[in-house]
Amino acid sequence: MKNKIKYIGVFLFVCQTVFGQSFLDKAKQPIAFLNKDVVLSESWIKQRETVNTKYIYQFDTDRLLHNFRINAGIESKAKPLEGWESPNVGLRGHFVGHYLSACASLIEKTGDTLLQKRVKYMVDVLEECQQKLGGKYLSAFPEKDFTVLETQFSGVWAPYYTYHKIMQGMLDVYQHTGNKKAYTIVVNMAAYVKERMDRLSPETIEKMLYTPQANPANEVGGMNDVLQNLFEISKDSTHYRLACLFDRKWFSQPLYEGKDILSGLHSNTHLPLIIGFAKRYENTGDSYYRDVVSHFWDMLEHHHCYVNGSSSGPRPIATTPTAQTSEHWGKPDCLSTTLTDRIAESCVSHNTQKITSTLFRWTGQPEYTDVYMNTLNNSIFALQNAETGCNVYSLPLGSPHKKGFANPSEFFCCNGTTIEAFTNLNANIYFHNNDNLWVNLYIPSTVKWKSKEITLSQSSDFPDGSIVKFNVTANKTTQFALKLFIPSWADEQTQVLVNGEPITTNVTPMSYFIIDRKWKNGDKIEMRFNYHFNLKKMSDNQNVVALFYGPTLLAFKVNEEAILKGNEGDILKNISKRENSMSFTLKNNGKEYTLLPFYKVTNESYGVYATLRNEY
Repeated sequence: MKNKIKYIGVFLFVCQTVFGQSFLDKAKQPIAFLNKDVVLSESWIKQRETVNTKYIYQFDTDRLLHNFRINAGIESKAKPLEGWESPNVGLRGHFVGHYLSACASLIEKTGDTLLQKRVKYMVDVLEECQQKLGGKYLSAFPEKDFTVLETQFSGVWAPYYTYHKIMQGMLDVYQHTGNKKAYTIVVNMAAYVKERMDRLSPETIEKMLYTPQANPANEVGGMNDVLQNLFEISKDSTHYRLACLFDRKWFSQPLYEGKDILSGLHSNTHLPLIIGFAKRYENTGDSYYRDVVSHFWDMLEHHHCYVNGSSSGPRPIATTPTAQTSEHWGKPDCLSTTLTDRIAESCVSHNTQKITSTLFRWTGQPEYTDVYMNTLNNSIFALQNAETGCNVYSLPLGSPHKKGFANPSEFFCCNGTTIEAFTNLNANIYFHNNDNLWVNLYIPSTVKWKSKEITLSQSSDFPDGSIVKFNVTANKTTQFALKLFIPSWADEQTQVLVNGEPITTNVTPMSYFIIDRKWKNGDKIEMRFNYHFNLKKMSDNQNVVALFYGPTLLAFKVNEEAILKGNEGDILKNISKRENSMSFTLKNNGKEYTLLPFYKVTNESYGVYATLRNEY
């Protein structure tokens, strides 16, 4: 018996050494609920999902498929799409991948039969295209683009980036709708990638996947991620090895060592690689990749992000026109001089959210929840037009600026990531394990915890309103711990009530308030937050500031640069909320400013960051 205990101890030690402690604590980690188990209730957030769904419905499938048919030598009478989906653009076909992913999510959640027919039709046509192209390759651009990439390492626009979008779209269709033909297509697409990679030397692959330059044309998207996702399903080690080819040590090793190498890198080229590293850790338990992801997130969030959790802007050494204003990370803690009209690319915010939610699943730490909530409320919701469903490419934060909403014919990369993101607004609200139910976001919704036969519903007009209510529906009395997130902006006056009785008058910001009890049908919980005004300063310039009301980032309605006088106390005591309105007034230096929640700004000229000028 002693020997048996000894061997178990040795095994646990090896596991901890090789895989890391969190790999052993999987039973304690939060688990995301299934897509169909969380339903949004009527609210302004539900309306954001609805307007996005209407946006998705407007597209004609034959137009989406046109370039694929033409590339496969199949006649198409459809009118070609415009913008980045035009017949002469290297990224043509990328939006189709996003579109399939978005439709698959909606089908799983709602059982939408019209979208089901639409997706089946698209998969059937794309299979026909794949067969015409030899049975493995599938894209809207010719194979020669890959040959150019492999021999010149530039000269084409990101063929692997686009190929990844199509693969992931097909994989999502299979996983969310059960379409087996989509799975066969993506397996064949992976086989094509393997054939190409098998012909290349390690030196050629390294050159092809080396992406530190400005706006790299060899951007590979999330090829490592989609192949890890495929491996998780297929259990075919070929897919795992292929995924690992896209993991480059020049990028991962400095991050593992804690070196901030983000300055100068193209943001959305490298974020998808981090998402792939995270999936590699989840598939293998290799703590190297867990540490890479964790270190990267710490660098990004603490040294490269704006006040609303967004990032990307001008490159320190701008060798391309785009790099002068956008899409790259700059020097750490040097943000006050980067406020161009093209910062905060939408794709960057969406992909950062994926990493943040993953780290929460691994650790259950409230810091990740806090960042996720801030970014959702003050970046993600701010980048969508609530009336049309259109989105911005960039989200300026200086002043004065206007949001430049793209039209449906432009098909920027951010159009695709946004239609996906807004089909998943029910994600990351709730998590669970055997004994705990986490509430991370205050969004009107209902979650079904099937294993416990528990339904929890919440209602509020958060973040406008400061009261959130929950109702428990249960078939039997059930013991579990309800973990309610207390954000960093909350104060000790936050109250929690169960069945009308206060159970605390003291809470700790940036934590979970835990109620562990036997829950019965009809139990009610209420949270009462205390909102107050807060001023946040740029780390590299204390005179560049932004204002919050509770969880909500405020924007000045201005047609000129917002310049204020006075200290922090002067400003905060002269701002007030207008009665029965989420509109605010700031009196400063003889002027009266109107401020609005940033996520509610649509066509107004605005500024988020203001400058304090107190010269004498």
